[in-house]
Amino acid sequence: MAKFGKRFTAARAAFEGQENLTIESAVALVKGNANAKFDESVEIAMVLGVDPRHADQMVRGVVGLPNGTGKTVRVAVFARGAKADEATAAGADIVGAEDLMETVQGGKIEFDRCIATPDMMPVVGRLGKVLGPRNLMPNPKVGTVTMDVAAAVKAAKGGEVQFKAEKAGVVHAGVGKVSFDEAKLVENIKAFIGAVAKARPSGAKGAYMKKINISSTMGPSVTVDVSSAYEA
Repeated sequence: MAKFGKRFTAARAAFEGQENLTIESAVALVKGNANAKFDESVEIAMVLGVDPRHADQMVRGVVGLPNGTGKTVRVAVFARGAKADEATAAGADIVGAEDLMETVQGGKIEFDRCIATPDMMPVVGRLGKVLGPRNLMPNPKVGTVTMDVAAAVKAAKGGEVQFKAEKAGVVHAGVGKVSFDEAKLVENIKAFIGAVAKARPSGAKGAYMKKINISSTMGPSVTVDVSSAYEA
């Protein structure tokens, strides 16, 4: 049986009996009980009524959080020539072509978002087994395969969050920091839930959003009332 420290045990006691809250109440509870020695992330996990093993039930998308994530996002761009220069000027951390491919193949992945121009996809495609499992493979559906690399880099740096349903139909993401004002966290969470709602696939049957949980990095989670989240 897992053993919990005094801090986590105290937080669990505060969460006891707190279920199906409004987003505002859930944020207040999570924020008020996050007392780690670092600025914890606020995270959301959504259980969806989909089976992503079927193509018509895959949920995937991107959303720009209005107040950012509070995290520093390292961006890599696969591009050549003028597009490589544009990416660098826009603030990309790593820019390259075949040289970057070889670096990644060697196991050195020092970035959180990967962007590529369309002409670079034959090169990037060789990294599918490395980038795919890490959800780093550039994809035109979420704007990471594009000729407008400057805009893509700025969006990634500015708080854009990608989401993708895992095998159990779970979507999760960081939606801010506990140091954020409650109102800003609520706004971010509503934006994220709204984006997932709009991404409902054609093959989804019955209840789409089954459960929503909010937590801090080191704290317990609390459930959010799904009906109130939809209204948000």
